[in-house]
Amino acid sequence: SVTPTPSNTPTPTATQTPTATPTDTPTPTPTDTQTPTATPTHTLTPTPTDTLTPTPTATPTLAPFPEGSRIAFASGEGESRQICVMNLDDGGQTCLTDNDSLNESPTWSPDGERLAFHSEQDGNWEVYSMKADGSDQKNLTNRSDANDGSPSWSADGTRIAFDSTRDGNVGIYVMNADGSGVIRLTEDQGDNWQPAWSPDGSRIAFVSNRDGNAEIYVMNADGSNQTRLSDDPAWDESPAWSPGGTRMAFWSRRDGNDEIYVVNVDGSGLQRLTYDAANDGSPCWSPDGALIAFDSNRDGNMEIKVMNADGSRPTNLTNSPYIQDQHPAWWAPE
Repeated sequence: SVTPTPSNTPTPTATQTPTATPTDTPTPTPTDTQTPTATPTHTLTPTPTDTLTPTPTATPTLAPFPEGSRIAFASGEGESRQICVMNLDDGGQTCLTDNDSLNESPTWSPDGERLAFHSEQDGNWEVYSMKADGSDQKNLTNRSDANDGSPSWSADGTRIAFDSTRDGNVGIYVMNADGSGVIRLTEDQGDNWQPAWSPDGSRIAFVSNRDGNAEIYVMNADGSNQTRLSDDPAWDESPAWSPGGTRMAFWSRRDGNDEIYVVNVDGSGLQRLTYDAANDGSPCWSPDGALIAFDSNRDGNMEIKVMNADGSRPTNLTNSPYIQDQHPAWWAPE
């Protein structure tokens, strides 16, 4: 496009631009920027709480032995085991039998005057009795064609329950304390053994495999009303009545090894008392019900131990390395 030629434009007379009188612009006086003073917040120093030192749990003590307590037990090694008695008042021990055979499972007469036990001193297992000093030993069963064992006295001392193979399978029998008047109480096809007479004489506990494995049963003293007390696939043995007749101690393999349990005689209230990798068995109560004696191999060999009735404070009564001490039976005067 054509750029237009500029026309002569007169040069303007310079207009004097009035000089502005400067006004003093006040320089603002800086105000002190006050750093806000933080209102201190009071940090509450926590009131120290008293650190309570835990009160040490008292180690249970072993209940005292009833005065005049004696424990009979089987002691020995190999194929020789004798019936011995320890006096818990002074710890003294005396063996009452002296033969080269096995003598086991002692049980006291209620008055403490005699002991019954089983022995193979005549070639087969028989039930014997003797005075508490070891004299007057008598073969009560005297059956060479059978094995008899596990005696238990009645509460009045007039009869003894025992187990026997005299009719083929193992059954429970009772006889008079002199060996006469034998009566069979169990008739089933299973084996029944280890009778234990109740403190009031009205019932007998025993072991039976009639239902496939060993369980604890209870029956009336005449053999009627046979009732299963324990119910577990594992092996249960050695029933022992508490002195009041309300609880039953026994050993069981239900937790993998032989341990001692107690249960109410109606089958309720099962309680495990021993917790050890070894085997504990043959429980028996002290006459006052405060203690339970038992045998155990937790020391490497079988020893007689005692514990409170709740399972606490297990303590050795025998300490005989290389000797087997088993089957305790407790007696004390009333």
